[in-house]
Amino acid sequence: MSWAFVFALAATAYAFKVLGLIVVGDRRLPPVLDRCLGLIPAAMVAAIVMKDTFSLGQSLVLDARAAGVGAAAIAAWRKAPLILVIVIGAAVTAAVRALA
Repeated sequence: MSWAFVFALAATAYAFKVLGLIVVGDRRLPPVLDRCLGLIPAAMVAAIVMKDTFSLGQSLVLDARAAGVGAAAIAAWRKAPLILVIVIGAAVTAAVRALA
């Protein structure tokens, strides 16, 4: 990936943001659309985590990363502090790699 491509993507993202301000302006979005737009960042982060957890290059894999993400998800579900969730995920991943 070249720097020119990175800068082109950044300029395109900025242009889309400016276009949204120009098109929408001072008008309020419908409440349903506003709620949906608020959920997009969480969905994107979840998709990136899942892609990085279950893929290696062009193939799907099930390895120690899946165990670490699973343990971290359980810790987050049990409302553990964020730093503890990260440490648990890393520790379980390391332990599974050491045993395998």
